[in-house]
Amino acid sequence: MAKLVFGMNQSLDGYVDHTEFGPSVTLFRHFIKEAEGQAGSIYGRKIYEIMRYWDEDHPEWTADEHAFAAAWRVQPKWVVSRSLKSVGPNATLVGPDLEGAIRALKAGRDGEIEVAGPDLARSLTELGLIDEYRIYLHPVVLGRGNPYFAGPRPPLRLMTHDRIDENVMRLTYVPAQS
Repeated sequence: MAKLVFGMNQSLDGYVDHTEFGPSVTLFRHFIKEAEGQAGSIYGRKIYEIMRYWDEDHPEWTADEHAFAAAWRVQPKWVVSRSLKSVGPNATLVGPDLEGAIRALKAGRDGEIEVAGPDLARSLTELGLIDEYRIYLHPVVLGRGNPYFAGPRPPLRLMTHDRIDENVMRLTYVPAQS
């Protein structure tokens, strides 16, 4: 059975915003290894449209960017959207039965499946489907934006913490048992 993992970069005050801060070289290489090891990714529409950037090579890319794009392109992607009618390569639209589709996906796969986007994570948290939360905590205060927890704040238990680079800590939580 697959494990659903929601992980994102987060500011000290709890916001996620890819335009306000990005990964260091060390953290980006960490994300390349994560992408290479994932069994797939589940995206909400907004984050999927942002990630489509990796579908086509760009001449200015570094070797690390090419490596990330290669890892991202080969993994299966599932996109949750009511407005999209089609998706790109190696991607599948999730039907209207979100809970049924994700439960079937978890049951039919092994490994880690990334959950991308706080809005989608909110829906999957409400359904009790996320198995692990990874917060990549950056020393940045934004004061605004999209919160990491866009909805319910589930009771969590800290499993691990580790330093990824000189400024970023990864905090790994699992849902606490009631």
